[in-house]
Amino acid sequence: MLPLSGLLVVSLEQAVAAPMCTCRLADAGARVIKIERPEGDFARGYHDLVHGESAYFVWLNRGKESVVLDLAKAEDKTLLEAMLARADVFVQNLKLGAVRKLGFAVERLRRDYPRLIVCSVTGYGESGPYAQRKAYDLLIQAEAGLAYVTGGPEAPARVGVSVADIAAGMNAYEGILEALIARGRTGQGAEISISMFDAMADWMTVPLLQHEGGKTPQRVGLAHPTIAPYGVFKTRDGADILISIQSDREWRVLAKDVLGDSALAADPVFATNVERVRRRAETDARVQAVFGAADVTTLSRKLDAAGIAFARVSDMAALAQHPHLNRITIATPSGPASYPAPPRRRAKEYGAVPALGEHSDKARAEFSSRLSHRSPG
Repeated sequence: MLPLSGLLVVSLEQAVAAPMCTCRLADAGARVIKIERPEGDFARGYHDLVHGESAYFVWLNRGKESVVLDLAKAEDKTLLEAMLARADVFVQNLKLGAVRKLGFAVERLRRDYPRLIVCSVTGYGESGPYAQRKAYDLLIQAEAGLAYVTGGPEAPARVGVSVADIAAGMNAYEGILEALIARGRTGQGAEISISMFDAMADWMTVPLLQHEGGKTPQRVGLAHPTIAPYGVFKTRDGADILISIQSDREWRVLAKDVLGDSALAADPVFATNVERVRRRAETDARVQAVFGAADVTTLSRKLDAAGIAFARVSDMAALAQHPHLNRITIATPSGPASYPAPPRRRAKEYGAVPALGEHSDKARAEFSSRLSHRSPG
């Protein structure tokens, strides 16, 4: 028995943020009915690289039922109403105000279905000067300052995955789980509002506090702005190795046991992190001189033996073959797809990715047009 078995989630969702949330709910055992417009979630069409399917859609929609509704039609609105009358959770990430225009205002749903948990994911929240703005992942990365602190000195950069969407989706997931616990105590549902901007601003707390404390973080690429040596060094055979020295003791170990330089380990000029950061160019040059003369296999053994934290800078080919990569295989409409397992792995097979409208007939048969109240629970 999975923890959310028996719960019904209805989601009027598209793209990444809300599907991330409901994918986790489905993984935990909830029945998730994904409402799609007749042309489908537009994430289905981002590309066709997973033997005809979109990687985004395959990643975030396993284990869900796809029901196509045209909410411009009264009969389809009635069907959605019947689903919500029985649902435990309703998730939506349409444009602000869209569900209200369709007749599903949150306050009305909360009044009619007191046990229903309603979660809305928006770009900038329900109010405020930017509330009506369109908001996509890269726009939020830029607006929240994440792009400013990402990349090298020459220019801001996008984080290579949709972190604003993912953060908002995971915030929605945790909010729903908290609301389910509270409902178990009080019998009452909840209204949850998750903002992509808030999700990213939360992650930006440390850079913001550093700025307000008088030291604005600078872009340093694959290095650390306040610790040295903490960055990438290239080996003789062309591998990029990232090392992280977290204390002055570790620096002495690195200098003596890996760089083979006892004098450097004892040199007061490099004894503290403050001094090493002040002389970052020279500190890094000392490390690179030794790393550049060693092959990656030998150097990795020395770093391991010395207890120094390090990592290879992997490309996608390296990740695909990584010894710690755990995979799951998911059925899709065009064949099985193998991809990284979620961190919270469960002892069950994960559900398939649905074809567009695959479960529409089943839903129309199950949810009658006459609204019925759910039984308690």
